[in-house]
Amino acid sequence: MKTLTAPRSSVSDCVARVATGISDFFDEKEALALPYGRRYPELWAAARRSSEGGKRIRPALVIHAYKALGGTRDDDVVTVATAFELLHTAFVLHDDVIDGDTVRRGQPNLVGAFSAHASGRGATATSAATWGEASAIVAGDLLIYSAQAHIARLDIPGSTRVALLDLLEECMFVTAAGELADVAFSTAVEPPVLSEVLSMTQWKTAHYSFQDPLRAGAILAGAGDTTLTALGDYGRHIGIAFQLRDDLLGVFGSERLTGKSVTSDLREGKITPLMCYALQCDDTGELRDILAREDVTEPDARRARRILTSSGARDFIEGLIDDYTRRAMAAIDSPLVPESLRMQLETVARKAGERSA
Repeated sequence: MKTLTAPRSSVSDCVARVATGISDFFDEKEALALPYGRRYPELWAAARRSSEGGKRIRPALVIHAYKALGGTRDDDVVTVATAFELLHTAFVLHDDVIDGDTVRRGQPNLVGAFSAHASGRGATATSAATWGEASAIVAGDLLIYSAQAHIARLDIPGSTRVALLDLLEECMFVTAAGELADVAFSTAVEPPVLSEVLSMTQWKTAHYSFQDPLRAGAILAGAGDTTLTALGDYGRHIGIAFQLRDDLLGVFGSERLTGKSVTSDLREGKITPLMCYALQCDDTGELRDILAREDVTEPDARRARRILTSSGARDFIEGLIDDYTRRAMAAIDSPLVPESLRMQLETVARKAGERSA
């Protein structure tokens, strides 16, 4: 079957329409929230801010897959892409609560902003934290439902709509498993085993960030199972590479470029594959002691970085990133994946492995 490809500008136009659609969505929700007390519109406004400033990776993947595989209904793909961006914002809000983070992209996140506002009005530290965290949980819940509603309301064949809804449900199911495993390892509920920590990385990040956006675009375009499998395999491998790079940046990166603290993973005791490998090599127990501390200082962080380097963990993770990137590219070396899409995914793979922010 001959495939159709669209010029890059049409993909860019659709991504721009996603941004406009998200803005319109929050305009509507803020207006609807007005009769329900002044805090409710403030919550929607804060959720809007949480959705701003991202790279829009997920919408772009949905749209690229759809266009390259012959899709022509821009309104439909923009709606599906918007759903994935709303879902991403929901997961970010919930993740900040779970991790105890109050800053994202160099600015107070919803938890931090609402907690600070409550403190300024005389709330105790405990009450202020509860208010901030509860607000983020509620906002995330609302956006998860809204993502589902975007797809449920699509005017497309019922079988395609059901397939997309099933994909979204699978996405949430697997991501929740990854989040639970992440907390289990970080709290020592489960002992860290490298293979299991790598699986957690796939579940928590690869599914909703790469695998499912690509498969959603392909499903909407009417692609066959073999193509869906190839794109899913690519997404799984490059999603792991992306998260492994994120783990390195979380310790060795520049706060100015990433907008995130380079001590937060250490402070939270995050058991990433980077940490897991180093812990297996750390006979002194010094890294384990650092990860167990509630207040990780900059000297602590410098010692941790030395251990992560001298143990070979940093080089090991760099090697894994290269390996998963190669696996990703091999997965789409198929005539069923249009050349235009392969070229775009090669660019995504290169950026995922080499990025500094």
